[in-house]
Amino acid sequence: MATTIEMHKLADNLQICRILNGMWQVSGSHGSINMMTALNEMIKYHDCGFTSWDMADIYGPAEMLFGRFNDVLASRNDVETTKLTGLTKFVPHPVTMTKRLVENAVRRSLQRMHVSILDLIQFHWWDYQNSSYLDALRHLDDLKHAGLLRHLGLTNFDTQRMQEISDAGLRFVSNQVQYSILDQRPAVQMEQFCKKNKVGLLAYGTLAGGFFSEKYLGRPEPSWSDLNTASLQKYKHIIDVWGGWDLFQQLLRTLSIIAKKHGVSIANVATRYILDKPHVSGVIIGARLGISEHITDNAKTFDFQLNPDDQAQIDEFSALSNNLFDLIGDCGDEYRN
Repeated sequence: MATTIEMHKLADNLQICRILNGMWQVSGSHGSINMMTALNEMIKYHDCGFTSWDMADIYGPAEMLFGRFNDVLASRNDVETTKLTGLTKFVPHPVTMTKRLVENAVRRSLQRMHVSILDLIQFHWWDYQNSSYLDALRHLDDLKHAGLLRHLGLTNFDTQRMQEISDAGLRFVSNQVQYSILDQRPAVQMEQFCKKNKVGLLAYGTLAGGFFSEKYLGRPEPSWSDLNTASLQKYKHIIDVWGGWDLFQQLLRTLSIIAKKHGVSIANVATRYILDKPHVSGVIIGARLGISEHITDNAKTFDFQLNPDDQAQIDEFSALSNNLFDLIGDCGDEYRN
């Protein structure tokens, strides 16, 4: 694979691949995972240059699988080992955030991942009515200064809360949010905050759980029983809110024409479109380890560029579809409404 993998400096001492391997898919809601098969697949991803992994403390065995993978790389004793980056999340119940609770969670992730310091911990909070999220972030900041983590990030925080956290003197380098051709809410308010505060966006949902593919081009609308993964169920709802199946088919046809022109896939076009958005540091693409792999196809994303005409054709659908910011709210509000 001759492709040059795009890298991005998210922060000091933190360089990530611009396509990160998402590990939500090992949590149990996307099919059964064989640990040894998954481990072998992780090695393939890494050796092809996809060296950044996104996980969470609530993604089933994800952190432990990463830990075993980290041990395998360490045993090889080669320079490629140093390129590995593991981004995890702290997703607590919205209770009182004591220093002990937060530190225990961080140390649990360290132990599971077999690392002495976390590259990035991305904090998620379900309930803004409970302001204990500020306490949690202060404790995480203290743990950063104590050397347990390099950098602090957020997950699914809206722009208002990002500003509040920044005003409290807390520095974070990223926010992980849903961002796709269908869902462009980050462009409404969040982009300006990111520009001013030098915060990178880590985008998920960019492929709509797999709907952005040739597999669904020209196909009838799937029934609920056809949606056999948590991702397909989640993003079929997004398609419905965005504009429905017929309009989505029109979008897929447009993406297919663009893809064929560049000799790539629909997924490549959908990914490249978001990678080219301001302040997007990387896109997270789920890795169904041992069930299906898209290493070669993912790499093609870095082999072409969308021209202004391509982007204009895609942008036309924003005028034809519903505005998700008006219907749902800012990024992450779908988890709180």
